[in-house]
Amino acid sequence: MNRAQKILMMSFVMGIALTLAMAVAGEMNWLPVGKWQGNSNLEFIVLTVMELALICLIPLALRLFKFKKIKQQLVENGEPALIKWGLIRLDMLIFPMFLNTLFYYLFGNNSFGVMAVILLLSLFFVYPSKKRCKTEVEP
Repeated sequence: MNRAQKILMMSFVMGIALTLAMAVAGEMNWLPVGKWQGNSNLEFIVLTVMELALICLIPLALRLFKFKKIKQQLVENGEPALIKWGLIRLDMLIFPMFLNTLFYYLFGNNSFGVMAVILLLSLFFVYPSKKRCKTEVEP
């Protein structure tokens, strides 16, 4: 179980670190800040897609291990299933957080920043502690 916890923790930390690196790059003007600003149609579409992703992915990620088939796999297969489903659950929150941070700098729209912060806070509800990893694979 230690191996699974370490892998999940590495993914958790790396996702946050990459997003912070993106923010630093944006603040240092290493990214083309505001490059897509003024493109209203593209901004509307991207904002709508990211809002829908936020609304759908957060509850899904938080409830993922409660689904009958996934819980059964976690109990039967243990560590390999925990690594697989744990990474999927973390990626459901980390990837949109990273994209929202990128779009925040490309569009200059605060809504993307707010969504990135919401996803960051949601990540702490699936924090891969040793205790959580052990309880996830118990029947």
